[in-house]
Order: sequence, then C-alpha cells, then structure tokens
Amino acid sequence: MTETPKTEKQRGRLGFLLASTGVSVTGDGVLLAATPLLAASLTRDPLQIGIVSAAGYAAWLSVGLPAGALVDRWPRRRVMVTVDLLRTLVLLLLVGLIAAHCGSLADGEAAVRTIKAFGPPVMDMMGPIPYCTQNGILDAAFPKGALNYWKSSFLVGLSDDAINTMIEQFADCPTPMGQLLLEHFHGAATRVGATDTAFPHRRAGYNFLVLSQTTDPTISDRCTAWVRQTYAAMEPFIAAGRYVNYLDDDETGDSVPAAYGPNYRRLQEIKTKYDPGNFFHLNQNIRPLR
Repeated sequence: MTETPKTEKQRGRLGFLLASTGVSVTGDGVLLAATPLLAASLTRDPLQIGIVSAAGYAAWLSVGLPAGALVDRWPRRRVMVTVDLLRTLVLLLLVGLIAAHCGSLADGEAAVRTIKAFGPPVMDMMGPIPYCTQNGILDAAFPKGALNYWKSSFLVGLSDDAINTMIEQFADCPTPMGQLLLEHFHGAATRVGATDTAFPHRRAGYNFLVLSQTTDPTISDRCTAWVRQTYAAMEPFIAAGRYVNYLDDDETGDSVPAAYGPNYRRLQEIKTKYDPGNFFHLNQNIRPLR
C-alpha cells in the first residue's frame, strides 16, 4: 500500500518542523550553557555571574505562563514564525564587542571611552582583568576534543564578489560550529616595518580563515570537504601571504616561506647558525641552509 501525496507532504512538513525545532532548542541550550562560562571568564564575582546567568531565564519566568495561554487561542504556526522572526530581529540589532588593551589602566580607559560613550549598552563588563583571563574568553567556543580542520590566507581585498562567495559557501556548512572569520590587520600592527621582526604582514588588510569544527565524528569528512571547497572558491581573492599559525599538515608544497615573506632567508641564516642539524623540526619548519 502506497502513501498518498498528501501524506508524503505532511511527513515532509513534520520532518522540517522537527529539524527546525531541534536547531532552535540546541541553540537555546548552547546559549544557556555558554553564558555563565563567558561571565566566569570575565569576572570572579559570583553575584555578577549569577545575575548574568539568571537573565537567560528571566523572559521564560516572566512571560511563559501568559504566553502559553495566548498561544492556545492563536494559530500555532503563525505564532512560531512570528516569534522566531522577532527573536532574529532582536539578535540582529544586538552587537557584541570584545576589546583588549595591554597597557596601563589609564591608557586602557582612554582607549575604550569612545566605545562606552556610544550609547547605553545592554551589558557592560569592560574592566581590568588578568591577561590569561582575557586570552581565554573564547575558550568555550573551542571545546577540548572537538574535531577541527582550518585553512587560511590573506586576501587581496574585501570586494563584493569575495563577500558574496563567502555567503554562498557558508550556506553549505555542515556543522553549526563552523565559521568564516575575517581578521582585520590595521593600526599599530601596520606601523612596523615588514623586516623589523620575523612577522612580515604589516600592510592593512584582511586574513581569511575557514574553520570547521564538530564533536560528531560521522560528519568530520564532510566538514573537511566543506573547508577545502570554500577555500578553493575563494582562491581568486587570495593573496600570497599566509599566517603561520594556520598552516596545516596537508599543505601542498612548502608554505612556510609565504608565512615569513622577505624575512625567510634571514631566519634560515639564524637557523643554520643555532640549529644546523634541524633538531627543532616538529613545527612549521624553517629549514637550515645547506
């Protein structure tokens, strides 16, 4: 006995509902779990951490009961779509900013004064914290044991075509933990000569990073394939420079010279002087001169 087209259509709608609900609930769960961890990375005050954590439940406690009564009287599909659209709009209107100033407290306060004066924030947790705490603020987004595969290069420029390509490729990302990152090189980093230090990337511009991450081994191959596909699609916009921390074991050819640019020969000379046998080679290796 075969199902009628109507029944198959209903099953398709049910599958879509289950999938969308699962994504929404997963996002809510991740947010509720990550919020207190983020707060704990910014402050050691248990009261402040508790307030931030409680804020995540405030809406449910305050409007959950009356909202349930109203939903019983309204078309459920319309309510779900409307609420999710409103939530999306609120999230689009919110902007999070993480800032860091490594220097005196007075200079740091002066550096963030413009940001603080822009308008009344929903939350303001800017203040002096230890450097190690600052360095670990995003640790919760990269859990221990997750499967990662990254590829990265500097861009020639951030053109409309490059941005559109990123958007198109990200639509195929198989993991909710995947990211496309743009790291803006500017300011103090560009006021140093390219040959003054080992790091040569001193021109204003953007480094592009494709990052796949998953805790599900069954989709690890798909994640890796998506990174390679996205990186290949972005090749028309990629410059010669590479960031050494993002080089991987499966790079074709020797990518290390591109990471050090005009400084590579000088680094080889130093390597030849202090480590001619290349004893320290378990890294992005600078080979000694032969």
